[in-house]
Amino acid sequence: MRQMLLGVALLTALPGAALAWRAQNGHQVHDLGQGVFEVVGRAGSGAQDYWCGAGDYARSVLGVAAAQRIFLWAPVGPSASSAGKRAVQFALTAPKGADTTPGLSLSVKRVGDNLSASMAQQYCYGGKFDSFPWSMRP
Repeated sequence: MRQMLLGVALLTALPGAALAWRAQNGHQVHDLGQGVFEVVGRAGSGAQDYWCGAGDYARSVLGVAAAQRIFLWAPVGPSASSAGKRAVQFALTAPKGADTTPGLSLSVKRVGDNLSASMAQQYCYGGKFDSFPWSMRP
């Protein structure tokens, strides 16, 4: 009983850790509310890693269709959910006034950039983080 209370206390004290979902590449994804979610980077994370996390979260957790667009809501910068980390925020709706014209290269710097959920999730396969234990998911 005491261990259970300690566990509940820890989860309450660390809401970010309790609410994080882990993408196929091991990146944590946090729901920030109002339709915005954040992919928290790791050392060496690049654009493909952030888009992988966004696509995997959208398809696996939110259950969106393969063709649903995912929009870059806030560019890579300080995380809103994990102190001292960098992150990118995404949403299923375009930010007001953002240019949503597809770019010529993959980026996490231009608000309004977007990919289909399935295309974003494709960046999960064959990447540098595609190894044990992250690839072992139920």
